[in-house]
Amino acid sequence: MTFDPVEFLRGMVEIESFSGDEGRVATWIVARMADSGFDARVDEAGNAVGVLEGPPREDGVVEDVVLLGHIDTVPGRIEVRMENGCLYGRGSVDAKGPFATFVAAALRAALTPGIRLHVIGAVEEESATSKGARAVAPTLAPSLCLIGEPSGAGALTLGYKGRVLVDVSMVQDGGHSAGPIGSVGERACAFWARVERHAATYNDGLDALFDRLMPSLRSIRTTSDGLVDEAHVTLGFRLPQSFDVDALIATLSSFDPDARLRSYGAEEAWSDDRRSPWARAFIRAWRRRDRTPRFKRKTGTADLNVLGPIWRCPIAAYGPGDSTLDHTPNEHLEIAEYLDAIDVLTEVLSTVVCMSPVGATNGSAAS
Repeated sequence: MTFDPVEFLRGMVEIESFSGDEGRVATWIVARMADSGFDARVDEAGNAVGVLEGPPREDGVVEDVVLLGHIDTVPGRIEVRMENGCLYGRGSVDAKGPFATFVAAALRAALTPGIRLHVIGAVEEESATSKGARAVAPTLAPSLCLIGEPSGAGALTLGYKGRVLVDVSMVQDGGHSAGPIGSVGERACAFWARVERHAATYNDGLDALFDRLMPSLRSIRTTSDGLVDEAHVTLGFRLPQSFDVDALIATLSSFDPDARLRSYGAEEAWSDDRRSPWARAFIRAWRRRDRTPRFKRKTGTADLNVLGPIWRCPIAAYGPGDSTLDHTPNEHLEIAEYLDAIDVLTEVLSTVVCMSPVGATNGSAAS
């Protein structure tokens, strides 16, 4: 069956797959992968998995390489349409476009002997669970891993900041707004102000965003039954490398000893560098096209944060698309860039595994 990369991408985008509800799109993907020559299945976690193997090596050694992108999206319905050379739709950039790039490039690449290539469409990346990546982690020990996220066809993402989420709950007796006791809402706002001051102190003298502690106020709400007033605050923190999360939680607890805190979704920052096999292969591919190599370290998080510390192999992220369009009502992917990324990655996959691996580190990456 002829594989049309544009139709494949559009087909995925047309199937709604909000995080936690990826069953239909996973089944659809696996059917098309199987038709195109993959050994394909939906695994127990709900991931869409396809495997291709290069010719055997004389010594019988098999080397696993993983391309893992996510097939879930955040909520929001965007009319799927082609307009001015762009595909509009939820997930076109984040991250069905990068995953489709993986599938198309894997089919076109000339795999070297002994390579077993796993192309995985992971579920629940947009949730704090990262269910798909966590399910895959103990089942493989790859030599190389590439994560599907929008870097732009002409750039490679070498690292992502860490993350932790914190829920803060405050309870106090009800009182009149004109009374001497401040409202629970004011108490919550004072807590957030202390968080901002703490981050400002931590960041003093740090210029690079990747090195800074970045808090965000995700939600704040108050309730009252007339007797008891409550405030519920959700905070997000983007974390630099080698950051002590336990110390942060202890500091937050000191801001209001009567508040209840719950932390979850913690991921450590992870970064590779320009000496990695991925970086070297992309540099070669871009230079053959007379392009200047570009590398990024992002302030968000991805399944790279989950798998990097476990697999400790060279790991980076790649895919077409403008990441500033992630989660927006204007999400769209330029088809020309998508096809360009397929060409670049096809060449990379045909060469990268011939190079001696350089292990990833959790120290400072070159940028």
